[in-house]
Amino acid sequence: MLKIALACLAALLTLSSALHAADDIKIERLFGPQIPGRYKHPPSIAEFDNGDLYVVYYGGEGEYEGDTAVFGSRLAKGSTHWTKPAIIADTPGRSEGNAVIWQAPDGVVWLFYITNYGPTWSTSRIKYKLSHDRGQTWTDSDMLAFELGSMVRGRPIVLQDGDYLLGVYNETGEDREHTASDTVSYFLRYSPKTKTWTESSRIKSANGNLQPAQAQLTDDYLVAYLRPGGNFEPNPKRFVLRSESRDGGRSWTDAKDTEFPNPNSAVDFIKLQNGHLLLVYNDTNIDDRMPLTVAISTDGDKTYPHRRDIVNIPGDTAAYPVAIQTRDGKIHVVYTSNERQVVNRVIFDESAILGHTK
Repeated sequence: MLKIALACLAALLTLSSALHAADDIKIERLFGPQIPGRYKHPPSIAEFDNGDLYVVYYGGEGEYEGDTAVFGSRLAKGSTHWTKPAIIADTPGRSEGNAVIWQAPDGVVWLFYITNYGPTWSTSRIKYKLSHDRGQTWTDSDMLAFELGSMVRGRPIVLQDGDYLLGVYNETGEDREHTASDTVSYFLRYSPKTKTWTESSRIKSANGNLQPAQAQLTDDYLVAYLRPGGNFEPNPKRFVLRSESRDGGRSWTDAKDTEFPNPNSAVDFIKLQNGHLLLVYNDTNIDDRMPLTVAISTDGDKTYPHRRDIVNIPGDTAAYPVAIQTRDGKIHVVYTSNERQVVNRVIFDESAILGHTK
């Protein structure tokens, strides 16, 4: 009897330990189908200088429907409730897309988004709005990129010289189920001093690439991870792409395969406060967008030994992750699930990933 009791106690302790380990990653459902904009994709998140969190997404009846608009919601510092998402950008009769929220060092909040002028994303252009009161009010929209097929997905970074670097891409082709091989990524560089934008060179690759996510490692050396082009069929030879710049982000190498599988889905890549690098991606190239995995490099992008699934729900998807690290050191990842009807947030410390391997 004593042996049985001890065995049961050991099993309970093992279960308790497992549950405790799971507690270091918290998943929250922010907005479901009942919230305005039944279709929700992809979310972006920012922390403002007063501690508020702000999430944006575009929503409507469907990806290409003319009723889509950009929605914004706030979690005020100290609050436990997000405000009801409200429309903050809308072009009548046109579909909006890929909203990005970001606060610059001078306090100005930038909202980048896409307006589509035809049946596919190859007819889109990039617009933006500004807010000088942390998203309470917004300027009229202005056009950032006039070239048809211009798109945005990731947040800018502040370079060490004070310029802002925004990753964008040019999507071509008329097939909604296939990204053309001449789709390319590049960067728009903004000078706060002159208030002007300049383009980097364009990143090319064998099957096309899009949605770059960038980090600056030194003054001159930057690295970007990118989504590969192609179709959505299972492909064991499809991987996340990588490009680098040795002149401060002005010119970039052709994108090459990495070791990270990709199911034709967006990734995000950020530099943490301690200098470590974090990549969040769907760790598969033969299934849909699940699991959602975080990998961390502690040696300047040389290796990524620390890896852990932060979401793994078979039959669902965890798509278009965007990651930030807030001032308290917490890492937040937002993504969509349930056929792009639900916006979710994952919260964890870097320690929840370090020491884990896949």
